[in-house]
Amino acid sequence: MRGDSDVSSAEVQKFLQLLAEAPQRIARATGTSAESRLYQRTEAEPWSVNDILAHLRASADVREKFIRVMLTQNGPTLRYISPRSHIRKTNYLELAFPESFEAYSQQRRELLKTLKDLSTKDWSRSAIIKERKETVLSYTRYLTNHETAHCKQIEELLK
Repeated sequence: MRGDSDVSSAEVQKFLQLLAEAPQRIARATGTSAESRLYQRTEAEPWSVNDILAHLRASADVREKFIRVMLTQNGPTLRYISPRSHIRKTNYLELAFPESFEAYSQQRRELLKTLKDLSTKDWSRSAIIKERKETVLSYTRYLTNHETAHCKQIEELLK
């Protein structure tokens, strides 16, 4: 883990841009597809686009919860929550793509509002999760890396 003083404005801006772009990438990739295509699973790809979106939402729920706790508490120790376990407590897999995508997009707008004006010190706020020190920055980095990979997966599925 990098030191708190190593948070750069350029890095923060890169992550904010990636967070903003994820819903846009999904919208572009899915915009010309028939809605039925978004629910198709194949032997080669057992996850449909809708399944991937549900997974992204569950991951965002968990990561964003931890980010919010880091921003409101001083150095808490948090019990890890697996996004794969969390998804079983939601109806995300059963929702229609348009409804689920709108909820995801709204959640993302709210996260960006929270993050856009944070100070460098706030990006360094931390918690212990799975016996590791994590920060707002490290969890945002995880979220963007994870979403970037799944956006590419959606784009490839719909080519």
